[in-house]
Amino acid sequence: MELTLTTPGLLFSAISLLLLAYTNRFLSIANLIRTLHRRYKETGDKAAKAQIDNLHKRVQLIKDMQLMGIASLFLSVFCMVALFAGWIVLGKILFGISLILLLISLGMMMIEIQISVKALNIQLDDLD
Repeated sequence: MELTLTTPGLLFSAISLLLLAYTNRFLSIANLIRTLHRRYKETGDKAAKAQIDNLHKRVQLIKDMQLMGIASLFLSVFCMVALFAGWIVLGKILFGISLILLLISLGMMMIEIQISVKALNIQLDDLD
C-alpha cells in the first residue's frame, strides 16, 4: 500500500466534523444537566437525580470520545510529518493507529447513543 501525504490529510475534515458533533452533544447535555441540577436542588425530584446520573455517564463517554478523536487527529499530523521526513514505515504505523483510535471513538459514540435512547425510552414509558 502506498501512503502519501494526502491520505492522512483526508482524515482532517472527517475528524474535525466528528469533533464538532461531539462538542455539540456535550454542550446540549451540559445545559440539560444544569437545568436538572437546579430542579433537583429546588424540589428534590428523584427523577431529575436519575436523569443527572445518566447524563453524567454520557458526558464521561463524550469526553473519552473527544480524546480518542483528538488523539487520532494528532497521530494523523505526526503521520504526515513522518511521511514528509521520508519515514514511510513509521508513517504507516502512525496512520494505522490513528484509524484504530478513530474506530474506538466511533464505537464509543454508538454506546453513547444507546444510553441516550434508553434514557428517552424510560422517559417515554412514564407516559403510559
